[in-house]
Amino acid sequence: MSEPIFDVAHLGHVEVYTDRFEESLDFFTRVYGLKLSGQEGGSAYLRAWDDYEFHSLKLTRHSTTGVGHIAYRVSSPEALARRVKAIEASDYKVIGWTEGDLGHGKSFRFEDPFGHVFELYWETRRYAPDEADRPALKNMASRFHAQGASPRRLDHLNLLAADVTAFRDFMVTCLGSRVTEQIRLDNGRLGGCWFTVNNKTYDLACTEEHGGGHGRFHHVTYATDQREDILRAADIFLENGVHIETGPHKHAIQGTFFLYVWEPAGNRVELANAGARLILAPDWQTVTWTETDRKKGQAWGLKTIDTFHTHGTPPVRKD
Repeated sequence: MSEPIFDVAHLGHVEVYTDRFEESLDFFTRVYGLKLSGQEGGSAYLRAWDDYEFHSLKLTRHSTTGVGHIAYRVSSPEALARRVKAIEASDYKVIGWTEGDLGHGKSFRFEDPFGHVFELYWETRRYAPDEADRPALKNMASRFHAQGASPRRLDHLNLLAADVTAFRDFMVTCLGSRVTEQIRLDNGRLGGCWFTVNNKTYDLACTEEHGGGHGRFHHVTYATDQREDILRAADIFLENGVHIETGPHKHAIQGTFFLYVWEPAGNRVELANAGARLILAPDWQTVTWTETDRKKGQAWGLKTIDTFHTHGTPPVRKD
């Protein structure tokens, strides 16, 4: 086993594009329950109530939908230098340095083989609550506000790729990620991989593209404290006319209790409760699921619906 790399600390934020900016912003704040930290240009910077950074979601006005970039915070300035050196020595496309934005300092950008843009950064802006948002307990990032579904923190995202093996190699090389679980199809291909850079079970998943797109976005997920929060959220979404795609239910892979919806522009958004499951074993062996395993459905037998395999953003243009 190669020496683990812990240069990357955690998933920091995800930029999501929307071509219905005002409606998407209303969904993410009033209904989903994120808080607006600030706006600049065509972007809104949002966070869950216990995210320690200024933002964990950057919602950007755009001509289409999908993911703008995926950002990870590293563990130190020295770690950033090591990762940059490793990425520059690889065959992956380097975009270069940016000056950052409202939520963080300079960042280093690069691309996976499918056009998804990633960035690494160290210097960050911690959220500073004002008096109205200051929590009673000083170890919380801000006050629980009970607006909408009110998730606690950013958890993970899922990307689509035509070749999951190629994406796995990218994540291992560039971020030092470990694969905690995977799907091996009968034809030998990898159908999906779940990655972690720390002791969470996963912070990013990649599944095989079945919709004919390129470099697409599957979903972003925020975590709740308990399953009951997700059941309550289902009623909130129902009352607000939000399209519930599937759930509430429990995943077989990773064991998360889930609920998937589409926000007004069509991007898929998940609420999940990951429980207390952590990957503490330094020599964790990847759990492999077969095609037969997956045909059994989710943990309690719910079959995965067709749109879960084909719907991604941006939509695929049909001639």
